[in-house]
Amino acid sequence: MTLAQKTLEIAIAQIGVEEIPKYSNSGPEVEIYLKSVGLTKGYSWCMAFIYWCAQNAALQTKLKNPLKKTGGVLDQYNSSPLLKQTMPQVGDIFILDLGKGLGHTGLIEKITGNIIHTIEGNTNDNGSREGYKVCRRKREIKAIKGFLRL
Repeated sequence: MTLAQKTLEIAIAQIGVEEIPKYSNSGPEVEIYLKSVGLTKGYSWCMAFIYWCAQNAALQTKLKNPLKKTGGVLDQYNSSPLLKQTMPQVGDIFILDLGKGLGHTGLIEKITGNIIHTIEGNTNDNGSREGYKVCRRKREIKAIKGFLRL
């Protein structure tokens, strides 16, 4: 199993994890994600969630986690040793650049036409970057800044 496949498998197993209380960037699982990148409760956690999934996948597959240990989406994208991609693949990490230094990220589970089906942390059913749970989302490829391939 590849690192990307295992990371995606771990992310899927986290679907339904929610902040406690909602919109607090805290809760038992959320704080574990944040701690994996050296942050405490209260921080946005979408990148920490991806890092935690990849780190656990690396440990289980005995492969190296190539991600930078950061909670910053754009920091990850701008300083990543991973190849930046313009065309997505299943298992890729997508990067949204929302301007003013804000970003959002998740993993691609499936691609249909110009839509990526994703697993994301710190979102909700409306697609907010400041949501409260891990869930599946759909996004248009044209809205994405780029993709990182594990």
